Amino acid sequence: MVPGVDHSVSDVEEAKIIAQTVGYPILIKASAGGGGKGMRVVENEAELAEQMARAISEATSAFGDGSVFIEKYVTEPRHIEIQVLADAHGNVVYLFERECSIQRRHQKVVEEAPSAVLTPEIRKAMGEAAVNVARSCQYLGAGTVEFLVDAGLNFYFLEMNTRLQVEHPVTELITGLDLVEQQIRVARGEVLSFTQEDLRIHGHAIELRVCAEDPLNNFLPSVGKLQRYRRPEGEYIRVDDGIEEGMEVPIYYDPMLAKLAVWGVTREAAIKRMLEAISMYQIEGVATTLPFGRFVCQHDAFISGKFDTGFVKNYYSPEGIQAQQHAEIEVAARLALEVLYHHKRQLMVPDPGGVEWYTQR
Repeated sequence: MVPGVDHSVSDVEEAKIIAQTVGYPILIKASAGGGGKGMRVVENEAELAEQMARAISEATSAFGDGSVFIEKYVTEPRHIEIQVLADAHGNVVYLFERECSIQRRHQKVVEEAPSAVLTPEIRKAMGEAAVNVARSCQYLGAGTVEFLVDAGLNFYFLEMNTRLQVEHPVTELITGLDLVEQQIRVARGEVLSFTQEDLRIHGHAIELRVCAEDPLNNFLPSVGKLQRYRRPEGEYIRVDDGIEEGMEVPIYYDPMLAKLAVWGVTREAAIKRMLEAISMYQIEGVATTLPFGRFVCQHDAFISGKFDTGFVKNYYSPEGIQAQQHAEIEVAARLALEVLYHHKRQLMVPDPGGVEWYTQR
Protein backbone atom coordinates (compact mmCIF):
# COMPACT_ATOMS: atom_id res chain seq x y z
CA MET A 1 0.00 0.00 0.00
CA VAL A 2 1.10 3.57 -0.64
CA PRO A 3 1.67 5.33 2.72
CA GLY A 4 -1.41 7.35 3.71
CA VAL A 5 -4.59 7.19 5.77
CA ASP A 6 -7.53 4.79 5.77
CA HIS A 7 -10.19 7.37 6.56
CA SER A 8 -11.57 10.44 4.84
CA VAL A 9 -10.17 13.84 5.77
CA SER A 10 -11.89 17.22 5.68
CA ASP A 11 -9.90 19.26 8.20
CA VAL A 12 -6.89 21.15 6.81
CA GLU A 13 -4.96 20.98 10.07
CA GLU A 14 -5.34 17.20 10.18
CA ALA A 15 -4.25 17.09 6.55
CA LYS A 16 -1.09 19.03 7.43
CA ILE A 17 -0.19 16.51 10.14
CA ILE A 18 -0.75 13.59 7.76
CA ALA A 19 1.33 15.27 5.05
CA GLN A 20 4.18 15.85 7.48
CA THR A 21 4.06 12.19 8.46
CA VAL A 22 4.08 10.66 4.95
CA GLY A 23 6.16 13.46 3.39
CA TYR A 24 5.54 15.72 0.41
CA PRO A 25 4.49 15.47 -2.34
CA ILE A 26 1.08 14.09 -1.40
CA LEU A 27 -2.01 13.17 -3.38
CA ILE A 28 -5.49 14.30 -2.31
CA LYS A 29 -8.02 11.93 -3.83
CA ALA A 30 -11.82 11.79 -3.76
CA SER A 31 -13.05 8.62 -2.07
CA ALA A 32 -15.99 8.38 -4.48
CA GLY A 33 -13.82 9.42 -7.41
CA GLY A 34 -13.01 8.13 -10.83
CA GLY A 35 -11.77 9.46 -14.14
CA GLY A 36 -9.27 11.75 -12.45
CA LYS A 37 -11.92 13.93 -10.83
CA GLY A 38 -11.33 15.21 -7.30
CA MET A 39 -7.57 14.60 -7.44
CA ARG A 40 -4.85 17.11 -6.58
CA VAL A 41 -1.09 16.73 -6.22
CA VAL A 42 0.32 18.96 -3.47
CA GLU A 43 4.05 19.74 -3.53
CA ASN A 44 4.31 21.66 -0.24
CA GLU A 45 2.33 22.90 2.76
CA ALA A 46 1.73 26.35 1.25
CA GLU A 47 -0.47 24.75 -1.44
CA LEU A 48 -2.34 22.37 0.84
CA ALA A 49 -5.37 24.41 1.93
CA GLU A 50 -6.21 25.66 -1.57
CA GLN A 51 -5.73 22.30 -3.32
CA MET A 52 -7.71 20.46 -0.65
CA ALA A 53 -10.62 22.90 -1.03
CA ARG A 54 -10.55 22.39 -4.80
CA ALA A 55 -10.49 18.61 -4.51
CA ILE A 56 -13.43 18.59 -2.07
CA SER A 57 -15.42 21.01 -4.25
CA GLU A 58 -14.82 19.00 -7.40
CA ALA A 59 -15.64 15.71 -5.66
CA THR A 60 -18.87 17.15 -4.27
CA SER A 61 -19.88 18.49 -7.67
CA ALA A 62 -19.02 15.29 -9.57
CA PHE A 63 -20.11 12.60 -7.10
CA GLY A 64 -22.20 14.31 -4.44
CA ASP A 65 -19.59 13.23 -1.91
CA GLY A 66 -16.75 15.51 -0.81
CA SER A 67 -14.83 12.89 1.18
CA VAL A 68 -11.13 12.80 0.32
CA PHE A 69 -8.20 10.61 1.26
CA ILE A 70 -4.57 11.62 1.55
CA GLU A 71 -1.64 9.46 0.52
CA LYS A 72 1.99 9.75 -0.49
CA TYR A 73 2.39 10.76 -4.14
CA VAL A 74 4.70 8.28 -5.84
CA THR A 75 7.06 10.20 -8.12
CA GLU A 76 7.75 8.94 -11.66
CA PRO A 77 4.93 6.41 -11.33
CA ARG A 78 3.56 4.16 -14.02
CA HIS A 79 -0.14 3.31 -13.92
CA ILE A 80 -0.43 -0.42 -14.56
CA GLU A 81 -3.61 -2.37 -13.99
CA ILE A 82 -4.51 -6.05 -13.91
CA GLN A 83 -7.69 -7.41 -15.48
CA VAL A 84 -9.39 -10.06 -13.34
CA LEU A 85 -12.33 -12.35 -13.98
CA ALA A 86 -14.14 -14.35 -11.28
CA ASP A 87 -17.04 -16.80 -11.41
CA ALA A 88 -19.46 -17.90 -8.71
CA HIS A 89 -17.62 -21.18 -8.16
CA GLY A 90 -14.46 -19.80 -6.59
CA ASN A 91 -12.43 -19.50 -9.78
CA VAL A 92 -10.48 -16.26 -10.23
CA VAL A 93 -7.97 -15.55 -13.02
CA TYR A 94 -5.96 -12.55 -14.14
CA LEU A 95 -5.81 -11.64 -17.82
CA PHE A 96 -2.45 -9.88 -17.59
CA GLU A 97 -1.81 -6.16 -17.45
CA ARG A 98 -2.56 -2.91 -19.22
CA GLU A 99 -0.15 0.03 -19.27
CA CYS A 100 -2.19 3.20 -18.76
CA SER A 101 0.47 5.82 -17.99
CA ILE A 102 -0.21 8.20 -20.90
CA GLN A 103 -2.70 10.51 -19.18
CA ARG A 104 -3.88 14.10 -19.06
CA ARG A 105 -5.60 15.44 -15.94
CA HIS A 106 -5.18 11.95 -14.38
CA GLN A 107 -7.36 10.50 -17.16
CA LYS A 108 -6.06 7.82 -19.51
CA VAL A 109 -5.69 8.59 -23.21
CA VAL A 110 -3.42 5.84 -24.57
CA GLU A 111 -3.38 2.30 -23.19
CA GLU A 112 -1.47 -0.80 -24.22
CA ALA A 113 -1.12 -4.45 -23.32
CA PRO A 114 1.19 -5.85 -22.22
CA SER A 115 3.42 -3.29 -20.48
CA ALA A 116 6.82 -2.70 -22.03
CA VAL A 117 8.63 -2.86 -18.67
CA LEU A 118 7.19 -5.72 -16.62
CA THR A 119 9.26 -8.87 -16.27
CA PRO A 120 7.47 -12.23 -16.22
CA GLU A 121 8.19 -12.46 -12.48
CA ILE A 122 6.68 -9.05 -11.66
CA ARG A 123 3.74 -9.72 -13.97
CA LYS A 124 3.03 -12.94 -12.07
CA ALA A 125 3.38 -11.23 -8.67
CA MET A 126 1.02 -8.40 -9.68
CA GLY A 127 -1.46 -10.84 -11.18
CA GLU A 128 -1.53 -12.97 -8.06
CA ALA A 129 -1.93 -9.87 -5.87
CA ALA A 130 -4.90 -8.80 -8.00
CA VAL A 131 -6.46 -12.27 -7.69
CA ASN A 132 -6.03 -12.09 -3.91
CA VAL A 133 -7.81 -8.72 -3.85
CA ALA A 134 -10.73 -10.23 -5.77
CA ARG A 135 -10.87 -13.30 -3.55
CA SER A 136 -10.79 -11.20 -0.37
CA CYS A 137 -14.18 -9.68 -1.20
CA GLN A 138 -15.73 -12.68 -3.01
CA TYR A 139 -15.69 -10.66 -6.23
CA LEU A 140 -17.88 -11.79 -9.12
CA GLY A 141 -17.47 -10.81 -12.78
CA ALA A 142 -14.90 -8.71 -14.62
CA GLY A 143 -12.93 -6.08 -12.73
CA THR A 144 -9.64 -4.24 -12.69
CA VAL A 145 -7.11 -3.93 -9.90
CA GLU A 146 -5.00 -0.83 -10.45
CA PHE A 147 -1.44 -0.35 -9.24
CA LEU A 148 1.21 2.35 -9.19
CA VAL A 149 4.64 1.09 -10.21
CA ASP A 150 7.71 3.14 -9.32
CA ALA A 151 11.03 3.44 -11.13
CA GLY A 152 12.33 0.39 -9.27
CA LEU A 153 9.31 -1.68 -10.41
CA ASN A 154 7.91 -1.80 -6.90
CA PHE A 155 4.13 -1.87 -7.13
CA TYR A 156 1.50 -0.38 -4.83
CA PHE A 157 -2.24 -1.01 -4.71
CA LEU A 158 -4.18 2.00 -6.01
CA GLU A 159 -7.82 0.94 -6.27
CA MET A 160 -10.17 -1.62 -7.77
CA ASN A 161 -12.65 -0.70 -10.46
CA THR A 162 -15.57 -3.09 -10.14
CA ARG A 163 -16.64 -2.89 -13.76
CA LEU A 164 -15.51 -3.35 -17.32
CA GLN A 165 -13.22 -0.47 -18.27
CA VAL A 166 -12.84 1.64 -21.38
CA GLU A 167 -9.50 0.02 -22.22
CA HIS A 168 -10.71 -3.60 -22.11
CA PRO A 169 -10.28 -4.08 -25.92
CA VAL A 170 -6.48 -4.30 -25.61
CA THR A 171 -6.88 -7.22 -23.19
CA GLU A 172 -9.29 -8.90 -25.58
CA LEU A 173 -6.85 -8.44 -28.47
CA ILE A 174 -3.91 -10.12 -26.69
CA THR A 175 -5.91 -12.94 -25.08
CA GLY A 176 -8.52 -13.70 -27.74
CA LEU A 177 -11.28 -13.55 -25.11
CA ASP A 178 -14.51 -11.53 -25.31
CA LEU A 179 -14.83 -10.02 -21.84
CA VAL A 180 -18.45 -8.97 -22.34
CA GLU A 181 -19.33 -12.55 -23.26
CA GLN A 182 -17.44 -13.82 -20.22
CA GLN A 183 -19.36 -11.42 -17.95
CA ILE A 184 -22.66 -12.72 -19.30
CA ARG A 185 -21.58 -16.33 -18.82
CA VAL A 186 -20.50 -15.62 -15.25
CA ALA A 187 -23.80 -13.83 -14.56
CA ARG A 188 -25.64 -16.93 -15.80
CA GLY A 189 -23.80 -18.99 -13.19
CA GLU A 190 -21.46 -20.75 -15.59
CA VAL A 191 -17.99 -21.96 -14.61
CA LEU A 192 -15.04 -20.27 -16.30
CA SER A 193 -14.09 -22.47 -19.24
CA PHE A 194 -10.35 -21.84 -18.80
CA THR A 195 -7.75 -21.71 -16.03
CA GLN A 196 -4.80 -19.42 -15.39
CA GLU A 197 -2.50 -21.96 -17.05
CA ASP A 198 -4.53 -21.76 -20.26
CA LEU A 199 -3.97 -18.02 -20.67
CA ARG A 200 -1.18 -16.66 -22.86
CA ILE A 201 -0.17 -13.23 -24.17
CA HIS A 202 -0.34 -13.09 -27.96
CA GLY A 203 1.28 -10.05 -29.59
CA HIS A 204 0.74 -6.47 -28.53
CA ALA A 205 -2.27 -4.12 -28.54
CA ILE A 206 -2.63 -0.34 -28.23
CA GLU A 207 -5.75 1.78 -27.74
CA LEU A 208 -6.28 5.51 -28.26
CA ARG A 209 -9.29 7.21 -26.73
CA VAL A 210 -10.58 9.46 -29.51
CA CYS A 211 -12.04 12.35 -27.51
CA ALA A 212 -13.67 15.58 -28.70
CA GLU A 213 -10.93 17.65 -27.10
CA ASP A 214 -8.47 20.14 -28.55
CA PRO A 215 -4.88 19.04 -27.80
CA LEU A 216 -3.69 22.42 -29.11
CA ASN A 217 -5.75 24.20 -26.43
CA ASN A 218 -5.02 22.35 -23.19
CA PHE A 219 -7.37 19.48 -24.15
CA LEU A 220 -10.45 21.65 -23.71
CA PRO A 221 -13.73 20.04 -24.85
CA SER A 222 -14.70 20.65 -28.47
CA VAL A 223 -18.35 20.71 -29.53
CA GLY A 224 -20.11 20.96 -32.88
CA LYS A 225 -21.46 18.93 -35.77
CA LEU A 226 -19.56 15.97 -37.16
CA GLN A 227 -19.29 17.25 -40.71
CA ARG A 228 -17.21 14.25 -41.73
CA TYR A 229 -16.72 10.94 -39.96
CA ARG A 230 -14.85 8.09 -41.64
CA ARG A 231 -13.55 5.15 -39.62
CA PRO A 232 -10.21 3.53 -40.41
CA GLU A 233 -10.43 0.01 -41.78
CA GLY A 234 -7.96 -2.81 -42.11
CA GLU A 235 -6.66 -6.00 -40.56
CA TYR A 236 -6.34 -5.83 -36.77
CA ILE A 237 -7.86 -2.34 -36.58
CA ARG A 238 -10.86 -2.08 -34.23
CA VAL A 239 -13.12 0.93 -33.66
CA ASP A 240 -15.71 0.93 -30.86
CA ASP A 241 -18.02 3.90 -31.22
CA GLY A 242 -21.65 4.99 -31.22
CA ILE A 243 -21.62 8.00 -33.50
CA GLU A 244 -22.30 8.76 -37.14
CA GLU A 245 -21.53 11.55 -39.56
CA GLY A 246 -23.91 14.50 -39.15
CA MET A 247 -24.45 14.02 -35.42
CA GLU A 248 -23.95 16.84 -32.93
CA VAL A 249 -21.27 16.55 -30.26
CA PRO A 250 -22.72 18.31 -27.18
CA ILE A 251 -20.94 19.60 -24.11
CA TYR A 252 -23.16 17.70 -21.65
CA TYR A 253 -21.48 14.29 -21.81
CA ASP A 254 -18.08 12.63 -21.62
CA PRO A 255 -16.05 13.85 -24.63
CA MET A 256 -15.00 10.37 -25.79
CA LEU A 257 -16.23 9.72 -29.33
CA ALA A 258 -14.61 6.36 -29.97
CA LYS A 259 -11.98 3.85 -28.96
CA LEU A 260 -9.38 3.07 -31.62
CA ALA A 261 -7.55 -0.18 -30.89
CA VAL A 262 -4.96 -2.05 -32.95
CA TRP A 263 -3.00 -5.29 -32.66
CA GLY A 264 0.44 -6.27 -33.88
CA VAL A 265 2.73 -9.27 -33.59
CA THR A 266 5.21 -7.04 -31.74
CA ARG A 267 4.97 -3.69 -29.93
CA GLU A 268 6.81 -2.04 -32.82
CA ALA A 269 4.28 -3.45 -35.29
CA ALA A 270 1.36 -2.29 -33.11
CA ILE A 271 2.75 1.26 -32.94
CA LYS A 272 3.15 1.32 -36.71
CA ARG A 273 -0.40 0.05 -37.22
CA MET A 274 -1.78 2.67 -34.81
CA LEU A 275 -0.08 5.44 -36.81
CA GLU A 276 -1.60 4.04 -40.01
CA ALA A 277 -5.06 3.87 -38.42
CA ILE A 278 -4.79 7.45 -37.14
CA SER A 279 -3.85 8.65 -40.63
CA MET A 280 -6.93 6.92 -42.07
CA TYR A 281 -9.35 8.27 -39.44
CA GLN A 282 -11.23 11.29 -40.81
CA ILE A 283 -13.08 13.53 -38.36
CA GLU A 284 -14.09 17.08 -39.23
CA GLY A 285 -16.27 19.51 -37.31
CA VAL A 286 -14.68 19.07 -33.88
CA ALA A 287 -11.12 18.89 -32.62
CA THR A 288 -10.01 15.43 -31.41
CA THR A 289 -7.14 13.68 -29.67
CA LEU A 290 -6.04 11.96 -32.91
CA PRO A 291 -3.07 14.36 -33.37
CA PHE A 292 -2.06 13.73 -29.77
CA GLY A 293 -2.15 9.98 -30.40
CA ARG A 294 0.17 10.46 -33.37
CA PHE A 295 2.49 12.61 -31.23
CA VAL A 296 2.67 9.89 -28.56
CA CYS A 297 3.34 7.04 -31.00
CA GLN A 298 6.14 9.00 -32.71
CA HIS A 299 7.84 10.14 -29.49
CA ASP A 300 11.10 8.50 -28.49
CA ALA A 301 10.01 8.14 -24.85
CA PHE A 302 6.95 6.10 -25.82
CA ILE A 303 8.74 4.08 -28.48
CA SER A 304 11.50 3.16 -26.01
CA GLY A 305 9.00 2.41 -23.22
CA LYS A 306 10.80 4.86 -20.91
CA PHE A 307 7.86 6.99 -19.75
CA ASP A 308 5.55 7.45 -16.78
CA THR A 309 2.36 9.31 -15.88
CA GLY A 310 4.28 12.57 -16.32
CA PHE A 311 4.57 12.06 -20.09
CA VAL A 312 2.31 15.01 -20.96
CA LYS A 313 3.99 17.29 -18.43
CA ASN A 314 7.52 16.26 -19.46
CA TYR A 315 7.27 15.93 -23.22
CA TYR A 316 4.06 17.26 -24.68
CA SER A 317 3.45 20.73 -26.03
CA PRO A 318 1.00 22.03 -28.67
CA GLU A 319 4.04 23.26 -30.58
CA GLY A 320 5.17 19.65 -30.94
CA ILE A 321 1.97 18.71 -32.77
CA GLN A 322 2.12 21.87 -34.88
CA ALA A 323 5.72 21.05 -35.84
CA GLN A 324 4.62 17.56 -36.91
CA GLN A 325 1.77 18.98 -38.98
CA HIS A 326 4.04 21.54 -40.65
CA ALA A 327 6.56 18.81 -41.45
CA GLU A 328 3.83 16.69 -43.08
CA ILE A 329 2.61 19.67 -45.11
CA GLU A 330 6.16 20.39 -46.26
CA VAL A 331 6.68 16.77 -47.36
CA ALA A 332 3.39 16.84 -49.30
CA ALA A 333 4.32 20.16 -50.94
CA ARG A 334 7.77 18.90 -51.93
CA LEU A 335 6.27 15.72 -53.37
CA ALA A 336 3.72 17.72 -55.41
CA LEU A 337 6.50 19.99 -56.72
CA GLU A 338 8.64 17.00 -57.70
CA VAL A 339 5.71 15.45 -59.59
CA LEU A 340 5.15 18.76 -61.39
CA TYR A 341 8.81 19.02 -62.44
CA HIS A 342 8.80 15.38 -63.52
CA HIS A 343 5.85 16.00 -65.86
CA LYS A 344 7.48 19.11 -67.27
CA ARG A 345 10.65 17.17 -68.10
CA GLN A 346 8.68 14.52 -70.00
CA LEU A 347 7.94 14.87 -73.71
CA MET A 348 4.16 14.99 -73.99
CA VAL A 349 3.01 13.49 -77.33
CA PRO A 350 -0.73 13.59 -78.16
CA ASP A 351 -2.49 10.31 -78.85
CA PRO A 352 -3.18 10.22 -82.63
CA GLY A 353 -6.47 8.49 -81.94
CA GLY A 354 -7.53 10.85 -79.19
CA VAL A 355 -9.56 14.02 -79.18
CA GLU A 356 -6.44 16.10 -78.52
CA TRP A 357 -4.94 15.14 -81.93
CA TYR A 358 -7.87 16.43 -83.92
CA THR A 359 -8.20 19.54 -81.76
CA GLN A 360 -4.57 20.48 -82.29
CA ARG A 361 -4.81 19.88 -86.08
